Amino acid sequence: MIDWSSFTPWTSLTGGALIGGAVALLWLANGRIAGISGICAGLMTNLSQLQWWRLAFVAGLVAAPVCWQLVAPLPEIRLQASPGGLAVAGLVVGIGVQLGSGCTSGHGICGMARLSKRSVVATLIFMGMAMLTVLVLGNAGVAP
Repeated sequence: MIDWSSFTPWTSLTGGALIGGAVALLWLANGRIAGISGICAGLMTNLSQLQWWRLAFVAGLVAAPVCWQLVAPLPEIRLQASPGGLAVAGLVVGIGVQLGSGCTSGHGICGMARLSKRSVVATLIFMGMAMLTVLVLGNAGVAP
C-alpha cells in the first residue's frame, strides 16, 4: 500500500538533481568518481597528505541535512533495531562494499551513468539482496 501523503516528487527530483550535479562536478573538476565509501576510506588511509576535496565532499554530506532543516523539518528517525543488530548490519554492508569493490553511490549512480557492466551487475546484486532482506525479515526494525 502506497502512502500517497508521503509521496514527494518535487523534493525527490531536486535531491536527485543535486546528487547528479555534485557527481558531475566532482568528475569534471577532479576526474574522480563520487563513491562515498572510497572517499571516506581515502580520508582514513591517506593521512600523510590531506586531500581537501575529500574533506569538502564529506562536509557537504554532513551539512546538507543541516541546511535542509532551515527550509523544512527533517523527517523523524525512529529505529527499532538493537545496537547489536545495527552493528551486524553495518558489518554486512561493509563486507559487501569490499566484495563489490564499491558502494551503491559509486556503482549505482556513477557506474550506471557510465554504462559500466561491472556497476550494472553490482547494482543488481545490491538491489536483489535488499529485496531478499525485506522478504526474509519483513519490516523488522523499520518504524512506520
